[in-house]
Amino acid sequence: MSYGPNWPTLFRAVPPYVDKILKGENPAEMPVAQPTSFYLAFNLKTAKMIGVDIPPTMLTRADRVIE
Repeated sequence: MSYGPNWPTLFRAVPPYVDKILKGENPAEMPVAQPTSFYLAFNLKTAKMIGVDIPPTMLTRADRVIE
């Protein structure tokens, strides 16, 4: 199982910050951006090898299922 921020979405939030900094805004006064979109993936082959059963409800929520 892998769960973490959706990196492409997170990187799309960077240019507005760079623009503000280049225009002279103080980075210390800017709010910290946090991820709002996350990515969930399951590797069924590995789960089967270690004897872990993943509930179907979790598989339906996954962004990617590796068989």
